[in-house]
Amino acid sequence: MTVSGETTQQTTKQGVLLTEAAAQKVKSLLEQEGRDDLALRVAVQPGGCSGMVYQLFFDERQLDGDEIHDFDGVHVVVDRMSAPYLGGATVDFVDTIEKQGFTIDNPNAGGSCACGDSFS
Repeated sequence: MTVSGETTQQTTKQGVLLTEAAAQKVKSLLEQEGRDDLALRVAVQPGGCSGMVYQLFFDERQLDGDEIHDFDGVHVVVDRMSAPYLGGATVDFVDTIEKQGFTIDNPNAGGSCACGDSFS
């Protein structure tokens, strides 16, 4: 489902959201890999200058307690330990002259560092 023409959203409010731009980029990367058995795993790990750091990677595993969301055929997986930190977070993909890559807008983050790679 498309909301405001931008975000492809699961019916629950608590999961990670993936914008259309991010879903298209993930699809493109999976096509380059030649794999249709991978999901985008979004996780939170201790580290960074603010205490927590995001991890985005392709994963073929499904772990006990994983939340799985589908966005136009792109599977997004969040482990049960990361889920409370990522509820309502939006993953986007930007491609401008200044920056290219995935970004995460997380309403649960109390603060972030200057580099934007970690949060608290």
